[in-house]
Formats: sequence, structure tokens, C-alpha cells
Amino acid sequence: MPSIFSRIVSGELPAFKVAEDEHHLAFLDITPLVEGHTLVIPKREVDYIFDLPPAELAALHLFAQRVAKGVKAAVPCKRVGVAVIGLEVPHTHIHLIPMNNVADMNFANPKIKVPEQRQNQLAAAIGAQVPAQVAGTPAAPADPRDTKGGRETIAESEPQAKHSKPAAAASDDPTLAQLREMTKGLVYMSEGDAPLEPVSFPAPGGGLTDAALAQLAGLPADTKVEKQELTYFLRNHTADNGVLGNPELANRFKSLQMYLKQELSGTQVYRFGTGPQVPVLVLGEAEGGKLVGFKTVLTET
Repeated sequence: MPSIFSRIVSGELPAFKVAEDEHHLAFLDITPLVEGHTLVIPKREVDYIFDLPPAELAALHLFAQRVAKGVKAAVPCKRVGVAVIGLEVPHTHIHLIPMNNVADMNFANPKIKVPEQRQNQLAAAIGAQVPAQVAGTPAAPADPRDTKGGRETIAESEPQAKHSKPAAAASDDPTLAQLREMTKGLVYMSEGDAPLEPVSFPAPGGGLTDAALAQLAGLPADTKVEKQELTYFLRNHTADNGVLGNPELANRFKSLQMYLKQELSGTQVYRFGTGPQVPVLVLGEAEGGKLVGFKTVLTET
């Protein structure tokens, strides 16, 4: 049986809608703690928020961040509080609550009644203040996992297409497709900017030796290889006040970092040569033993 929130998504039940995109919906709570109390949900019905695949979880929070900015601009408050309870409705949802003190977040407080006309006014005011999605920011990157009852299932892949380069994995690889969505429009900023290009390779038969890694990068076997930890490599791109100067782009890099660390095994950064142009491979082991990640280039002078 669909949840009450799924029935709102389908249009079967009405709601005071605040914001919406292809994969998410925000609307006012009809039994709020305070005026402007807003619920943010994924349109796909998943009971427990931490059963969402990493990319969908990150996208939900990016959407909630935009909605929270609208709440803060439209409703007088010191902060917008965030809460996830998850026991009332079996459909993932985030509470955004305008607050002036900690007591405003107490769910034991009596719920208030807000007249329908006022709810309509609040929904319109908040919606008008929700910032537009940053160009290139995915609303919810496609993910091959479908979470039902706490179990993850992976859709059966289509037969692999023949590829002109035998060293590369087939283009219908779901992990590679996921990375294409997550890296779309992202660049690694050093002394020059370079795009992040998703890659997938069969695991080398003799293991990940420096020579094998250099071959994957299309470089001579004797090229110097330096290993680096992923969090360190992306540190300036995941910081809200880092080189990007854009918290939403920083959140995209955080989402990418989380995906690479959680969905792949042994994710590692490999730098080749000494510059000034330094090719980089970021690779981890995916299901079936193949290596998946992205490549880019650093400029160091």
C-alpha cells in the first residue's frame, strides 16, 4: 500500500507544496511545530533514510539545503533546524523547522493549527525564496540499486556491448553510468582546470603493479607512480570555502567522494610522473573485480 507521502506525490492527496524537482518534493507539515515547518521527501518510496543509495541520499540533502534557504528567507527565525525521525510515516522525510531556540525542535511540544489560507501564503512565500538548482547539479543521479525492505537489489545488466578497446569495460556498466552522472560538469582545479572523466577497466592479471597502473593510464611502464588518499586529494574541493567557492559544488564532490569510498573497495588515487602535467587515476574495485573511477590531470609548476 502506498504511503501517504506517495499519495501526495501521485496527486491523490493535496499538499501545500513548497518546491519540487524530478526526484524530490517539499511541502508544509499539516501538524507543524511552528509556522513554516516543512517536510522534504524523495518521490521514490523508501522507508528508512539510510537505506537510500549514497547518491540519492546526497541528492536529497542538496534539495533540502535549497528548501532550507527558502524557509530561512521567508520565515523569521535564527536558524532552520533539521530532524529525521522516521517512525511516523514509512517514507523517508526530513523535517525543516524554523527555530529561534532549541525548544522549537522539541517534538513533544503541542502541534499548532495553521489556517489553510495562512498555509497557502507560507508555501508561496517559501517557494519564491528557494534558489534555483545550480547548473550541472544532478537532482538525483540514477542509481542501479532499488532498496526494498532493507535489501538492495541490482537490476540485471544488459549484455555487454563489444568495445573497440579491449582494456576498457563495457559502456553499459551501471557503476560507470552512475559515475558519469555524478561527475557531469565537474572539474579538478589546480593551476589549470581539468574535467573528471569516468573510467572502467578489467583488473590486471598480475595485480595493480606500478607498471600495470601506468599501462591503464596509457603511459610507459617505467613511469613513476605516487599513491594518495582520496580524502586528501579532494580536500580543497569538498570544503565549503575551498577552491570552488560554491557550497553546492562542494557538496557534489562530497557525494562523489562518499560514493567512491562506500561503493568501491580500496579506492586509491594514483599520480603519474612529476609534472608540470600530472595524469591522475582514481580507482577502486567494483563488483566482479573490475576497476572503476575517474581520470583527470593536475597542473603543477
